[in-house]
Amino acid sequence: MEPCVDGTLWMILTLIMTPLLNCNNFCPDICQCRSSGHIACSGHDAKDVLQQLTVHTYTLLLDKANMKILSERSLADKDLLLRFGLINSHLHTIHPLAFHAAPQLKSIKLTDNDLSTLPARVFSPLTVVEEIYLDGNQLEIIGPDMFEGLDGLLTLDLSRNKIRNLPSDIFHGLTNLIILNLGRNNIKKLPPTMFHSLTKLQMLRIYYNELEVLEAGIFDQLVNLKVLNLHHNQIKSLPPQVFWSLENLTDLTLSSNHLKDVPHKSFYNMPKLKKLTIYSNPLSSLPDDLMGHMPNITQFYLYDTKLPTVPGNLFANMSGLLELNLHLNDKLRYLPPDLFCCLPNLRKLSLRNNTLQDLHPNLFHTLTTLDILLLNDNKLKTLPEKIFQNLTLLVTINLKNNNLNTLPGDIFLSNTALKALSLSGNPWNCNCAIRGIAKWIRQNEHVVLDKDDVICHSPLYNLLRSLQSLPDDEFNFCDEKGKTSFFLTETNTYKHTQTPQYSSVTPTKKSTTLANTIVSSQSDEAPTVSHIFHDILVVEQGPAYVHHNIHNGWVYVWFLPSVSALVGSIMFCYILLLAMGLMLILGAIYGMYRLSTVMDKLKAECAHEEEHAVLSGLVHT
Repeated sequence: MEPCVDGTLWMILTLIMTPLLNCNNFCPDICQCRSSGHIACSGHDAKDVLQQLTVHTYTLLLDKANMKILSERSLADKDLLLRFGLINSHLHTIHPLAFHAAPQLKSIKLTDNDLSTLPARVFSPLTVVEEIYLDGNQLEIIGPDMFEGLDGLLTLDLSRNKIRNLPSDIFHGLTNLIILNLGRNNIKKLPPTMFHSLTKLQMLRIYYNELEVLEAGIFDQLVNLKVLNLHHNQIKSLPPQVFWSLENLTDLTLSSNHLKDVPHKSFYNMPKLKKLTIYSNPLSSLPDDLMGHMPNITQFYLYDTKLPTVPGNLFANMSGLLELNLHLNDKLRYLPPDLFCCLPNLRKLSLRNNTLQDLHPNLFHTLTTLDILLLNDNKLKTLPEKIFQNLTLLVTINLKNNNLNTLPGDIFLSNTALKALSLSGNPWNCNCAIRGIAKWIRQNEHVVLDKDDVICHSPLYNLLRSLQSLPDDEFNFCDEKGKTSFFLTETNTYKHTQTPQYSSVTPTKKSTTLANTIVSSQSDEAPTVSHIFHDILVVEQGPAYVHHNIHNGWVYVWFLPSVSALVGSIMFCYILLLAMGLMLILGAIYGMYRLSTVMDKLKAECAHEEEHAVLSGLVHT
C-alpha cells in the first residue's frame, strides 16, 4: 500500500506545481507573475507575450504593449483566460470575431487606446462577461445592439470618449448592471426611457457632459441607485420631482451647472442622502420647501451662487451636518435669524467671502458644538455684543477683511476655548469705544494671530498704531468726558475747507467757573447751554482740535479740517524735514571727521618740523 500512496502523493504534487513552474518558466523578464496564472506586463510586445502564455493563464494585463490590432486569433487557445486587459497600447482596430476565440471572458479592459469605432455586436459571444471598460478612447457612436445579450454585465465604463448621442434602447436587457459610467463625453441629451431597464443600477455617472435638460421620469425606475453624478453639465432647469423615486440615493452632485432656480420639494424622499452639491450655479433664489428629511448628511456646500439670501429653514432637516460651507457668494447680504437653529452637531461653519453687512444677535445661538467659524472677507460693520456668547467650544474665529470699526470689549468673554482669532484688514477707529477690545487684545496676545497687523485707521493721532500698543491710561480722558465733558458728535455740521474754522462759547454768567453756550460757526440754530467748560476739550468724529483761547468773554475754539490731501501734505513735509535733518546731522559728522583728519595731519607736520629743528641744532653744536 505504501508505494501506491507515495505515487498518488507525487501525482497530486505534480498537478499542483506544474502551473506554478510553467508560469515561472514562461514569465517574460519585464512581466510579473503575481500568482499562478496571473500575468501583468508593461512595455513588452504583446505578440511575444501571447505566444509564451501557458494554458493555465487566467488573467493577462498588458500595458503599453503597442498592440494596434486585436485579430481573430489573438486570444485563441486561451481556454482558461478569464480577464484580459490591453491598456494604453494604441489599439485602434478590433476584428469582428476577436472574442469568438475566448467566449469565457468575464472582464475586458481596453482603457486609454485609439478606438474610434467598434464592430457591430463585437461583444455578443461574451455571454458571461461581467465587466467591460472602454474608457479613454475616441468613440463617437455606439451601435444600438452593441451590448445585446449581455444580461450578466455588472460594470460598463464608456467615460472619456467623444460620444454625443446614445440610442434610447442601448442599455435594454442589462438588467443586472450595477455601475454605468458615461462621464466626460459630449452627450447633450438623454432619452427619457434610456435607463428604465436598469433596475439594479447603483452608480450612474454622467458628469462633465453637455446636458442641457433632464427629461421628466428619466430616473423613475432606478429604485436601487445610490450615486448619481450630474456635475459639470449645462443643465438649466430640473423637472419637478425628478429625483423622487431615488429613495436609496446617498450621493447627488448637481454642482457647476446653469441652474437659476430649483423647483420646490426637489430634494424630498431621499432620507439616506449623505452628500449633496448644488454649488457653482447661478441660483438667484431657493424655495422654502426645498430639502426633505436628510439626517445623514455630514457636509453641505453652497457657494459660488447669486443668492442674496437663503430660506430660514434651508438646513432644518440636516441634523447630522458637521461641516457647512456657505461661502463665496458675492451677493449674499442677509441671513435669517433662525437659519442655523437645527444643527446640533455642526463643527465648522464657513461664511467667508460673502457680502454680509450685519448679523442677527441670535444667529449662532444654538451652535454650541462649533469649533471653527469663518466670517472673513465680508462687509461687516459691527457685531452684536453677545453674538458669540454660547460658543464655548469655539477654537477659531476669522474676522479679517471686514469693515469693523470697533468691537464690544467683552464680545469674546465666553469663548474660553479660543486659540486662533484673526482681526486684521479692518478700519479700526481707535477712539474711546476701542478701549475695551484693545485691553482684551493686550491680555490675550497669544490668541490674536495677526495682532501686529490690527492697526488704527483713525483718528489721525493714532494712525497706524496697533491696538495692542494702546495703553489703558491713554483713555483716561474718556472717563473725564463721561463726567463733565463738552464734545461734538456730528461730522456733517462741519464743512471741510482750506481755512480754519472756529466755534464760539458765550458765558451765561460771570464767575470763576465758566458756563458756556456753544455756537457753531456754520449753524443758524439757537445757542444751546452746555456743561461747564473744562481744560480738556474732546471732539469726536470731527476735525482735529488745535487750541482755544478766551477773549472779551468769548471762548474761541480753532480747528483744522481733516482733509486727506492736507494730511498727506503735512506728512510729506514732516518726512522731508526729517530727511533734511538727518542729512544735516550726517554732514556735520562728516565735517567733524574731515576736520579731525586735517588737525591730525597738521600736528604730525608740526612734530616733524620740531624734530627736524632739534636735530639741526645738534648738528651745528
